[in-house]
Amino acid sequence: MKFRVAGPRNHARIRAALRKRGAKLEGRYNEENYRFDGPGKSTRGTTLRLRVLNGGPQGVLTVKGPAKFVGKVKVREETEIDVKDVHATLDLLAQLGFNVEFTYNKRRVMWTLDGVVNVTLDTLDYGWFVELEGPLEVLPAHARSLGFNPDKALKDSYSVLARKHLATTKPAPAAEN
Repeated sequence: MKFRVAGPRNHARIRAALRKRGAKLEGRYNEENYRFDGPGKSTRGTTLRLRVLNGGPQGVLTVKGPAKFVGKVKVREETEIDVKDVHATLDLLAQLGFNVEFTYNKRRVMWTLDGVVNVTLDTLDYGWFVELEGPLEVLPAHARSLGFNPDKALKDSYSVLARKHLATTKPAPAAEN
């Protein structure tokens, strides 16, 4: 479940709540996310993303299946592998016909709450977010316990939000003389 928050003060409030509840800080890092267009993507409803962590050279390659909603919770199959060399991976994907469609950056702080729910505090160029991932049956209650209404969870992925943001901030093409 993903929620947009107003800004850094909201992240501070959630951090305080997580500490008070004994959540474990798992780490913080910067991600450069590459989204790809390529063969078969539209027919399988899958997305391909390469995340470069803390400037590389390592990263994570993720394939996500189509999203479906169970109640207010987004559910999708994800397959991830760690990659040792993101530059070689980018070359390999290009040779397979995958092209970088766009990129976006994310600053992420990861916590584990009650040993079962991952809570991330994410900052992107287009806003501040809190994301909860874990077992379907506990996510709505954990969201409520942190002050979020599960009915207000965002349905869009960060990639969709990034694409919308990029569409509104792209400079107009230069006029021809």
